This record gives sequence, C-alpha cells and structure tokens, in this order.
Amino acid sequence: MTRTLRFRSAARLALTPLIVAAMALPHAGLAQDATGGSGSLDLPDNPMIFGKNDPNHRSATVIVNGEVITGTDIDQRVALVVAASGGKIGPEELQRLRLQVLRNLMDETLQIQEARAQDMEVSDAEVDESYARIAQQNFGQDPKQLDAYLVKIGSSPASLKRQIRGEMAWQRLLRRNVTPFVNVSDEEVREEIKRQEEARGQEEYRVGEIFLSANSENREAVAQNAMKIVEQLQKGGSFVGYARQFSEASTASVGGDLGWIRGGVLPPELDQVVRTLQPGQMAGPIEIRGGFSIIVLIDKRQVLTADPRDAVLNLKQISISFPPGTTDAQATQKAQDFATTIKSAKGCASADQVAAQMGAEVVNNESIKARDLPGPLQDLVLGLSLGETTPPFGSIQDGVRVLMLCGRDDPKAGGSVSFEQVQAQKEDERINRRAQTYMRDLRRDAVIDYGN
Repeated sequence: MTRTLRFRSAARLALTPLIVAAMALPHAGLAQDATGGSGSLDLPDNPMIFGKNDPNHRSATVIVNGEVITGTDIDQRVALVVAASGGKIGPEELQRLRLQVLRNLMDETLQIQEARAQDMEVSDAEVDESYARIAQQNFGQDPKQLDAYLVKIGSSPASLKRQIRGEMAWQRLLRRNVTPFVNVSDEEVREEIKRQEEARGQEEYRVGEIFLSANSENREAVAQNAMKIVEQLQKGGSFVGYARQFSEASTASVGGDLGWIRGGVLPPELDQVVRTLQPGQMAGPIEIRGGFSIIVLIDKRQVLTADPRDAVLNLKQISISFPPGTTDAQATQKAQDFATTIKSAKGCASADQVAAQMGAEVVNNESIKARDLPGPLQDLVLGLSLGETTPPFGSIQDGVRVLMLCGRDDPKAGGSVSFEQVQAQKEDERINRRAQTYMRDLRRDAVIDYGN
C-alpha cells in the first residue's frame, strides 16, 4: 500500500535526528536480510517459561556499570520524541517507545563510560557549545529560550545535553579506535567508479527504511507493531525519529537513510515497490526475508546525469509572524501586504533594509541545493530569476515567509564522480560495520542491574 508521507518541517525538536544530522557518520547500508533464526543455539520448539519476565512491567530504574538511569531520565527523553511526532502517540505505542528509549539510554551510558575510561571525556564547554548551536539552528533562539521550550514539553536541558554528550563521545571513540584502521584500496574505488559509469543514465533512489526483524514465532506481533508505526507516521510522526527509535537496521542512527541506491540492489520485494513511488511517498509494512520494512522514497535521480535540482542556490528567507488570535482572513491580507512590500525591495541588495522596516526576520543560506528544499518549493525556486521571490507560504501558527533568489550555480552538463567521494563513501560503510561490532562488545561486557 502506497501513501504520501508529509515530512514535518515543524519537527523542530526531532532532536535526536537533529543531533545525528550534525554529528553522525553517513551510512550507505542496505535493507536488512537477516534470517531471524537461532543460529547455533540449541533451543526447544515449544519452551516452557518458568516464572514471569515481562519487560512491559519492569521497573524503570536501571543501573549500567554502577550508573543509574531513572524513570525521570526515560520520561524526559520520551518527551523529545513525542514532541517530534506532534504529540500523536497512543498509550500502547508510548509504552513501546519507553522501552526503546530505555535501550537507547543504556547504549548512550555505555558510550559515555567508554570515552571516560579512555580519557576522551567530552567537556561541559563542548556540550554547551553544541547545545547553543542547536538552539540557533533550529529555533533562531538563544539557549535560554530552548531551555524553556524543553521544560514546556516535559523534557529538560539536562536530558538533551546528555544526549549530545553521548553522541559526541561515540564519534570521538570511533575516530580513535575505528577510523584509523579502515582502509579502502585504490582498486576497489576504481571498480566502483567503473560500475557507476556503466550505470550512467539509470535511475537511482534515495530511500529511508524502518526495519523490524521477525521470525515464525513472533511474525504476527511484529506485523501489528509495524502497522502501528505506519499509523503514527500517517498522523504526522517523524519518519527519521521513528527510524532512530525502532528500526533494527544499521542505518537507524541516521534516521533510516539508506543513501542512493540503484535498481536491483534492494531485496526484490522492496525494489519493486520503490520503482513505483514518487518522492515523499511511503509504503509498507512489506514482508521481506527476516522481517518487515517500512520505506519512504526521499528522492530519485539519474546516475551521473545533470539534474537542475543539483543547482547550488544562494537564498534569503524573509519571514513574519502573526500575533495570537489572528484570523484566516487577517493572515491572508497580511501575507499579501508582506509579499507586495518585499517585491519593492527590487533585489537582494536592499532586501534586508526593507525587511527591517516591517519587522521581518531574514535568514541567509548561501549554499543549499535545490533538491534539499521541500518538494513543492523546488520548482518554484528554480523558476525564479535573481532578486525574485516565491509566493508567500506558511501558516498562522508558524508565520509566513518568502524565499528570494540571490545566486545560482547550475550543475555541469555531464555528471561525474570523484575518486575522493567514492573512497569516503566506502570508508564510511566499513566504519559503520565496525562501529556496530564495537557497540555489541560494550553491551556484552556491561554489568546491568534492573531495579526492583
């Protein structure tokens, strides 16, 4: 079943994805192809369970190598995810989310502890600097305003700062203990470049995936869980946020992004569906070997072929907000007046001055690809000449804004791939695989005590 997925630009506090976007290593992993079997374990087909071990009724307090994770820690981190999903999470879904957040907090604790043990601890100053940057990039605010927002939604600055510390610590560990030992030969890079040249003109797809593993015993339960996730996404939940929390693929840490994939690379069940999707559409759950996948087509393009959407743009975003109580009619009139006034600027040179006269906010972005804009805006912006603006867009809640084109560098007529880009991509793939092994080792060696 195919659905159009509306990405929530207002998931300002899909904070996990926000931090990952800034810090996490890129991945180009593929959809999972796990067997879901028991391997070499000697397990009975119909085991009798002695005693009750229900994770849904486990105490919230967990001690990881002597460090306590409290129920408050879980509540505050869950609040971030709930905010990213617009608050539309039912009680049953919320319980599953709490369990996943607990697992994430345990991993985070292990990462911070490992960095401390190797004298690579992240300082408070580094955390505060990153926190201030997130406040500015996602709110246009100072840290105190972000503090207030986090408290308002039921989270806290301490919770977000701890997450920042964990992700910075993990990247620091990988740079020392994994990255220096990853090598990609020149021959491997040349072979990959040759494959891409041979595929010139073929379509390739940028796909997001949420993968849930399943076997014959839990297949129905996993399928039901997958459907519940789809329902939350249809209601406006953040795909990136849900992938981070629930996906069991190696790409969970980057919001399920599989990167650019050519036809025939994904499992056949997914490959057939991806070819029928348009950017922004979601499909699933789709049963594949080892479990179920929910996929979204983020974008598509032709291999090594120039695409106008690869144009690098210099844009000004000029915006105004509406006071509380503004009606639709009042907002429409104000938006029209706003657009008329901006047109009087007659180009980018005087745009800031005109915006200041009417109390508008100006944000500059001098290097953004057209394809990175929301779909409906791509064609609008690419149709502009220098100094022209888009029609006003927005909402009463978020305000109204226009984009003004101040510069444009079009892609070269013939696409090419650089040796350095291919080498970096293959290195990142190997770093990711070793990072997964590193994390498994930390979990295996951890002393974990669930409070009673």
